[in-house]
Amino acid sequence: MPTEPLRCPGALTVDDGVELAPHRFAGLVAPAVERAFVAGMLAGHDGGGAELSQRYGGPAATAFLVEFRTRLAVPGGTVDRVGFAAVNRYRDPATCQRALDKQVAHGMIARRPDGGFTATERGADFLAELYQVHAEVTEELWAGHDDRVRRLVEAYGRVLAYALLLAGEPAAEPAPAFDVLAPPHEPDGTPPGVLLLNRIGALRYHRADAHAAAWTAAGHTATSVGKLPDGPERRAIELETDRRAAGPYATLTADERLGVLADLAALPG
Repeated sequence: MPTEPLRCPGALTVDDGVELAPHRFAGLVAPAVERAFVAGMLAGHDGGGAELSQRYGGPAATAFLVEFRTRLAVPGGTVDRVGFAAVNRYRDPATCQRALDKQVAHGMIARRPDGGFTATERGADFLAELYQVHAEVTEELWAGHDDRVRRLVEAYGRVLAYALLLAGEPAAEPAPAFDVLAPPHEPDGTPPGVLLLNRIGALRYHRADAHAAAWTAAGHTATSVGKLPDGPERRAIELETDRRAAGPYATLTADERLGVLADLAALPG
């Protein structure tokens, strides 16, 4: 990490010596982000997403469209093999390929010669409806918290932009899951609730890549780290994850980091 204050376009100068430094914040904010994201996605499922999925063939036809929605909703947006494997790094590869084959058979996803895939016209129609479902349910879920949601949208817009900037640096470590899901698709008129849901969703994968780098450096695999008991070794991996995930949060001041934690904690869900 640089020792001099970090700058990004439109952001304040940040002094990493202030209280609640980025690496500490990265560890504190992760469960808050997870809670808000899961609440939004569950609300989407229960508030029309499940019915929508059934109309298009059910989870067997739509699951990866939902998971990769922020990339596949982009006209011509493609998920490459590396990104697909990274997002599914804790799942059995053969099972994932069979699931992908089913979604191709349902006409929701089309494979590309290079091994990647994109949404078909039918898949794009599903995603457009899914974005509308998420707009409706997040508006209801976070009703009365408009200012809080707007503050979080603005903060995470800056964090996401800085994460993308850092990922483009020559010395940046690979971040394949984040790369395939960021920046999220944000067409004009996207409501604040959807912006927030998808921005924090993309940042979840930034941390996932950091976590994978941390356990790889510690000599683990996706299988072995899942079996690791609580204790000093797991704690060391979590601390290293926080360090690796901290970079984008340097674009926020210490007060802004506290504000983000408070706003996330206050969101219903």
